[in-house]
Amino acid sequence: MENNTLGARISALRKEKGLTQEELAEKLGVSSQAVSKWENDLSCPDIMLLPQLSKIFDTTTDELLSGPKEVPVARIVPQKERKNFDELMLRIKVDSDDGERVRVNIPLSIIKVTLECCSDPNIIGIGASSALGNIDFSQIIKLAESGMIGKIVEVDSGNGEFVEVFVE
Repeated sequence: MENNTLGARISALRKEKGLTQEELAEKLGVSSQAVSKWENDLSCPDIMLLPQLSKIFDTTTDELLSGPKEVPVARIVPQKERKNFDELMLRIKVDSDDGERVRVNIPLSIIKVTLECCSDPNIIGIGASSALGNIDFSQIIKLAESGMIGKIVEVDSGNGEFVEVFVE
């Protein structure tokens, strides 16, 4: 979504959700003219509406106001700049063609311990997606231990799922 203004982001997110201006206005308890003014950058939504807008659009208020965060490119961090392994998070994003969005954030240390005691990653739910089933999480652990952070895996499956796996 390349939208540089709040109004452009609101418009794009509304359309992404398949909502009309009237439907969004009704959900927020405002007029459709107010939504139109926001989308045309003639005014901004009241600050108290931002959490509600974020919830409707399934995004954060930060991303609503500033746009999506840059996707961190995978890179090797020099030894002296690395976080402690116990501070690293595995972030998984799964988007499906039917509009379902799943976001999972798990400390890497939990994944490592789980893989060491149980060979089945489904025990903590990370294998629930068919696209995730073919990802070798033990290799992701090894990459993270060697200092790699950022987007590690991107899978566009044939069954309509788009999966991204990050180490941050």
